[in-house]
Amino acid sequence: MRFLDLLLTATLVSSPAWADVVLPSIISDHMVLQKTAKARIWGKADPGEQVTVTLDAATGKSSAGADGKWAVELNLSESKPGPFAMAVQGKNRIAVADVVVGEVWVASGQSNMEFSLKEALGAPEEIAASANPMLRQFAVEKATSFEPLDQCKGYWAVAKPESAYLFSAVGYYFGKRLQKELQTPVGIINSCWWMTASEEWTSREALNTVPELKAVADRDITTYQEYSEKKAAYAAAFGKWAADNAREDRPTPDAAAYAGVGVSTEGWLKVTLPWLTSPGLPTGGGIFWLRKELTITAQEAKQLTGLKFHAALDYFESVYWNGQLIQSSSSSIKDLQEKSCYRSVDIPADLVKEGNAVLTLRVYAPISAPKFLCGFKNSSEACISGEWLAKAEVVFPEIDAKQVAAAPAAFPERQFPQLIPTSLFGGMIAPIIPYAIKGVIWYQGESNVPRAWQYRTAFPLMIQDWRSHWNQGDFPFYFCQLANFKAKSATPSEDNWAELREAQSATLKTPHTGQAVLIDLGESDDVHPRNKMDVGDRLAVLALANDYGKTIPFSGPVFQSMKIENGKARLNFAHIVGGLVAQPVPASYVKSSFKNESAPLVRNSPGSELEGFAICSEDQKWVWADAKIDGDTVLVWSDRVPKPVAVRYGWANNPTCNLYNKAGLPASPFRTDDFPISTQEPKHPL
Repeated sequence: MRFLDLLLTATLVSSPAWADVVLPSIISDHMVLQKTAKARIWGKADPGEQVTVTLDAATGKSSAGADGKWAVELNLSESKPGPFAMAVQGKNRIAVADVVVGEVWVASGQSNMEFSLKEALGAPEEIAASANPMLRQFAVEKATSFEPLDQCKGYWAVAKPESAYLFSAVGYYFGKRLQKELQTPVGIINSCWWMTASEEWTSREALNTVPELKAVADRDITTYQEYSEKKAAYAAAFGKWAADNAREDRPTPDAAAYAGVGVSTEGWLKVTLPWLTSPGLPTGGGIFWLRKELTITAQEAKQLTGLKFHAALDYFESVYWNGQLIQSSSSSIKDLQEKSCYRSVDIPADLVKEGNAVLTLRVYAPISAPKFLCGFKNSSEACISGEWLAKAEVVFPEIDAKQVAAAPAAFPERQFPQLIPTSLFGGMIAPIIPYAIKGVIWYQGESNVPRAWQYRTAFPLMIQDWRSHWNQGDFPFYFCQLANFKAKSATPSEDNWAELREAQSATLKTPHTGQAVLIDLGESDDVHPRNKMDVGDRLAVLALANDYGKTIPFSGPVFQSMKIENGKARLNFAHIVGGLVAQPVPASYVKSSFKNESAPLVRNSPGSELEGFAICSEDQKWVWADAKIDGDTVLVWSDRVPKPVAVRYGWANNPTCNLYNKAGLPASPFRTDDFPISTQEPKHPL
């Protein structure tokens, strides 16, 4: 069974029989409980067993049902912060130590919320000063399930240098600001997974209410579940075809003769990657060897934590390092996932030594010779490309087009389970839903960018779905608008990142939601900007202002209306907070803070007070505009557009924007038009 099969299977295995009272992992030492009248504590015991839970002056009693499940609700609305010891008494007694009572928030989404404190700007200094017994995180261990689980793995950690470095950076800074302002314990439940779309975090029942989302969920779940059976059938059919056409793989009697160090390369042909073609190299099927000699410097030997090799190959390959077999996908037909795909090879650090080395690939190509190979080492730009040597060990007899067409069609690699709709709701949200929370902070959307228009439906659906399952009413749900990313645009254009931001802004129609605008915090070459402190702070002020009664600004300017006056557009805004401000336009912009790279900023409207505005007439041909602050409004115009009808601001993947309010918060990107945009169709790759 492959790893991914095991991963999903592990999440679906039922709990073993129980006798003693047991608690879920989220109810454990160092936990933070929400200060509420209904703090839920639950677990399992023998059917009918009576369970009593005591925390300070609060007590709850319950009896386990026929399924062994029990739950109590503690009234902690008047509780002091603690710390307390919680006692759970059934036939056995469980003591849960160092429990505090305060504010609990779920921090969820994809990689920018998962992004750990150790990777953020200023990490060494922040981690060194992170000791705070009243700030804690529960990290939900990654798990997938198409059905809601009632248990997850994870642990509570108290913020301190030994543990805070693994906190969600956004969650950490959000919690730190709340804890400082409120002087109460704050707990962050970190439930994130990189590269995931909102549909993965939504229940099956909710997805079923939207036909297009239901169709995709049904397809992807069915495909995943049928994979093993279809793979076995394909392997049998392909194996028969290979045998019938004398194209079976056959063991190499002496692999060292091809992959060993110091082997004579007389008769090998030169090929230049990424294309594996050379005069004299057979073009039909066979068994081929590719070989490249590398030199590992002393500095590289110290710095490399191993060699990562990513290959795009046809058929099956085995990878050798200095004659030692590292990884193979060519042991049998049954290992084939798809005819051409990326596969990752990790050569352990203890094998990567200073001096000369040989990287060799054996490729079994049953239909035609491999034509393409690319790779890179250490996840950097240093490609293992250029000149290689190639040799055919076995050349299969020629076959005609009819025989080739008779080969069973390859089918796609099995999708990662975390990228299948509802899998993360079942595995990482459902198990924590009984836990009382104050609200949710969310950083996600990058994976939905190609379907930005559909996000107008999918994202509010997920929010409403969570609220329905938690049964705590419309708890606050605050999310991050996507930061600026990718190359700067020289001309106004349709950009799907801008369209996704608009879909996020449209979600503000959902009650008790808020948006942290990050249009000034991104990096052009890195989808994971390292400034997470400002992200956490912008989320925190939303909560402090709207949920904790703090009189503080929580939003930058938000477009309200437009009026055309003498060939100029006058724009009105909400949340001007003392007035509109044109921040100085910097001379450069950040490409990658990890690499400490920046580039000169070329202004689109050099003579304008405000950057980032575009304007058009009825022909819908957009041009960069001049713009200036006029009292509490903004005037936008262009000599090229005498009769404007629409204005856009920040409408690009990586716009240059400098409109703020006096609180220092940036204006949210917007458009005044309702012209069709690029992601309205297709809604989903059905």
